[in-house]
Amino acid sequence: MSLRATARITAADGGLPLLESDGPLALRRTRAATGWTRVTVVGAMSAPLGGDRLAIETEVRDGARLLVDSAAATLALPGRSAEPATYDVRIAVGEAGVLHWLPEQLVSAHGSHLRMRTTVELAATARLVLREEQILGRHGEPPGTLVTRLTVRRAGRPLLDQELAYGPGAPGGWDGGAVLGGHRATGQLLVVDPGFADKPVAARLLGEGAVIAPLAGPAALVTAVAPDALALRRLLDTALAELAPP
Repeated sequence: MSLRATARITAADGGLPLLESDGPLALRRTRAATGWTRVTVVGAMSAPLGGDRLAIETEVRDGARLLVDSAAATLALPGRSAEPATYDVRIAVGEAGVLHWLPEQLVSAHGSHLRMRTTVELAATARLVLREEQILGRHGEPPGTLVTRLTVRRAGRPLLDQELAYGPGAPGGWDGGAVLGGHRATGQLLVVDPGFADKPVAARLLGEGAVIAPLAGPAALVTAVAPDALALRRLLDTALAELAPP
């Protein structure tokens, strides 16, 4: 039987976060730096499986600062249902709010089929750091089918809308030289900061497998490919330290 679950996080300036766990999405408040609230997503069971419908809704109210991470990687697995699993992340950040969305990797296991969508609404003075990492197949196995879409709006205007697809059923060329070039780890880091309006980020390469590109918004997008999860994380951590230093 397919699973349906929606977890919710609400962070307000100066108050404790409101957490609503559901199904495999267990939310825990964890230790954070001064002035921040930190919430860790803890997987309570194997998910998402084929046919599952999972979602996390996060609201950062005006002036609040929230870090969301996860205790372990998310593993997409085949299930009894032939239907694809879905995982929706819905985020809203208010005026002068700050969100660092830094989960662990998403692993697309052989035989799985997952459609993941992340939708973000930002106020004009909000700041965002959002990291996504996809590992295509466990060690020594081909990947499952993975389709991800990231849509971000700032002050009611589109900032970024992109869809990526990998594995069986994806458009041809996804594993070719123009996309992954034989790599099986890929990811991106999006940084939205009003300060970039006065000091735009310059487009440039970051090592052999990553590029930093400015977006109108103001924002910067880092896109990376790597042979494995560790190398991917190192690339994105280097970019994070440069674009959003502590």
